[in-house]
Amino acid sequence: MSENAQLLWEKYCEQEMTAVAPLLASLGFALELNQPQIGGERFLMQAVTTKNGRKLILFARRASDNKRVVIKITRDKNGRGELLHERKCRAALQNITFAYIIFLSPKEILFANKGGYTISIQEYVEQECPFLERALEEQFSTILKAFEAQEGAHATTFGHLRSIIKTFGKINAPQYLESYQDFQKNISQHSFTDEHTRALLQKGYEILTSQKETVEQYCDFLTHTDFVPHNFRIIDENIYLLDHSSIRFGNKYEGWARFLNFMTLYNPKLEEALLFYVRNNRADEELVSLKLMRIYKLGELIWYHTKKLDKASGNFRTLTEKRVIFWSNVLEAILNDTLVSQEITDKYKSERDALRSPDETERQKGLH
Repeated sequence: MSENAQLLWEKYCEQEMTAVAPLLASLGFALELNQPQIGGERFLMQAVTTKNGRKLILFARRASDNKRVVIKITRDKNGRGELLHERKCRAALQNITFAYIIFLSPKEILFANKGGYTISIQEYVEQECPFLERALEEQFSTILKAFEAQEGAHATTFGHLRSIIKTFGKINAPQYLESYQDFQKNISQHSFTDEHTRALLQKGYEILTSQKETVEQYCDFLTHTDFVPHNFRIIDENIYLLDHSSIRFGNKYEGWARFLNFMTLYNPKLEEALLFYVRNNRADEELVSLKLMRIYKLGELIWYHTKKLDKASGNFRTLTEKRVIFWSNVLEAILNDTLVSQEITDKYKSERDALRSPDETERQKGLH
């Protein structure tokens, strides 16, 4: 199955690149030879996120001054909708009247419809040092600032909600529970899922249900549902947000949860530092809310990888299975109020790196 999905994606990229290269050249942009964002496991991502439509993410240089830019280009109906929504969110984020701090966004170079394509071009934000290569103290202070910026946008009145809900959308406790139930049902019905995983998911649902009021207590905050290092850049202590399509108003710890789950794998010391901060500087209910959101986001993540299984074979299939198992281990640790063991993490990372294709290894370098 993965061979078909990969071949279809490669054919799509080849056809689109042939068409868009001269189109972009006519607009004054020359594509770079290396395009990591269309290689590696990108085809699997497209296979399970078709509602967002197909698009190319490309690196190019502006002919007039050699300025590096990022281009998102599509002629797919859903892809167009995603680019328009992201642009609308970028503009709206700068104009939230009840927010104390705003994120910066890369400068828009061009947004146009031409030759049947919707084209979104932003400046490439070059940072001196990737987030994960910075000192732990700097990582901690930077990310805390980012979370506080999100928490500063709290829709406390009907007027606030009316001004943002059409753009960003809103989710509350019943909707979180409904979504988690969908994740749980879909994962449990998949042939790969074992009894232990089903039991973990059920325990997660029971905890979320029993603490529904705590989930709701911290809703109506601006949150970024995919707040991880490849979606932002840091320049002179300023945070540039790259992905605006994942912003919504919901539980303020949803962004924290996605970030902490990510750091379980990439920097457990930062995960521990942030947990220590919440435990010692915020109300007990906030620590509970963070745990609840971590359970929710892990259900989402396990389903994201589980649904890839039907599109994968060979090394891709084996790697996807190991991802499902690893994140299930993380869920078990969170349910038991512990951290996943370093032994489990190291074993998974070793297996992952051995199974990744050279193209995916190169793509990951570009992400981080």
